[in-house]
Amino acid sequence: MSQATITARVDAQDKAAFDAFCSNVGLNTSTAINLFVKAVLRERRIPFDITQGPDPFYSEENQAYLMKSVRELREGKGQPHDLIEVEDE
Repeated sequence: MSQATITARVDAQDKAAFDAFCSNVGLNTSTAINLFVKAVLRERRIPFDITQGPDPFYSEENQAYLMKSVRELREGKGQPHDLIEVEDE
């Protein structure tokens, strides 16, 4: 089977860490990448979940802050002001 080369740019620290990981588990970088390619082709998908993660707006900490702010506004502790719009540059 003929071979082809894939070139990818990665952060230098990430590459060094990846190389070290591969070495620690008895692989070289090329073999690890080939394992990934074979898994993608076999499963017809990226072989792990890719997610953006939870929206920080809905975090418990932010929701608590918002609820505290709403309570304070309802208790008359807020200060009204006009909406300030910024022109697009």
